[in-house]
Amino acid sequence: MGATGITGSTLVHQLVDAGWRTSGLSRRPPTTAGAAHVAADLLDADDLREQLADLHPTHLFINAWVRQESEARNIEVNAGIVRDLLAILGEQGSLQHVALVTGLKHYLGPFEAYGQGELPDTPFLEDAERLPVPNFYYAQEDELFAAAARHGFTWSVHRAHTVIGHAVGNAMNIVSTLGAYAAIVRESGRPFTFPGSLAQWNGVVDLTDAAQLADHQAWAATTPAAADTAFNIVNGDVVRWRRLWPTLAEHLGVQAQGPGEQPQPLEQQMAGAQEVWGRLVTEHQLLEPDLSRIASWWHTDSDLGRPIEVLADMTRSRLAGFTGYVSTERSLLRLLDRYRAERYLP
Repeated sequence: MGATGITGSTLVHQLVDAGWRTSGLSRRPPTTAGAAHVAADLLDADDLREQLADLHPTHLFINAWVRQESEARNIEVNAGIVRDLLAILGEQGSLQHVALVTGLKHYLGPFEAYGQGELPDTPFLEDAERLPVPNFYYAQEDELFAAAARHGFTWSVHRAHTVIGHAVGNAMNIVSTLGAYAAIVRESGRPFTFPGSLAQWNGVVDLTDAAQLADHQAWAATTPAAADTAFNIVNGDVVRWRRLWPTLAEHLGVQAQGPGEQPQPLEQQMAGAQEVWGRLVTEHQLLEPDLSRIASWWHTDSDLGRPIEVLADMTRSRLAGFTGYVSTERSLLRLLDRYRAERYLP
């Protein structure tokens, strides 16, 4: 599920390469050759049942959610999707394992109560108690646990940090967002100013490469020691934005500048930037004229504007046998180069 998103598209590619018979459930067909496509309305249980009737999968990877206007609606809609999906596929009797991707808002709280109250200490550990606030991640997990008990499959939960990968039109893409930001300030003769908080600038942080997340899901789905377990999944290194920012700036051909005393949100800085983007599209023959499909200002503001340190512990995965590691700096630069080569960034 979510076969064309920033996490799902990478997973589909890696499963096909590894020889899995793979079907992607999404609105648009997966771009990976060798993957079948199932088009269904996730919000319509009857349509889901009809479209999934002949699927009979052994493994299910849930890599998508549908953003709503409130956390109450997030819970209603996204827990409902998991419940309907597992009821339909569970009844088919073929499911052996279900992997659910969530994130570190498991520890931080949802957007409506983000970072409020007494948070667990960093690095976050998987056995931290749930926060006493409504959170659609918790509701999705509960649906997963109930369906696994009912239908007899194993499960894994994968709590990723900010995912860095390749997708166009994704609402939570920090790589293409920063690439577009750099292109716009370069065109406008402005510095590449870190838009976030001093805490994020000076503190340590980790990120999750989409390929690392895909490897982690496939590993958990096929490793008995990982069954029925929730895991953090990050790259395995930590970075500081104050050291990484000048490297990104040099790579993108802009002048790096650190943060101010208060965050300078991209959503405010980039108001009206579509006109500049339009010039860049024409000049560089870019493939996506709609800046909102390249840059998700609000989500990058959320990541870079946090007033607290955020990172996750990977010990549970290591002890169970997962040894994947990704250099965050190299991953970011590689992805920026890919977006440029494919003419989504100038």
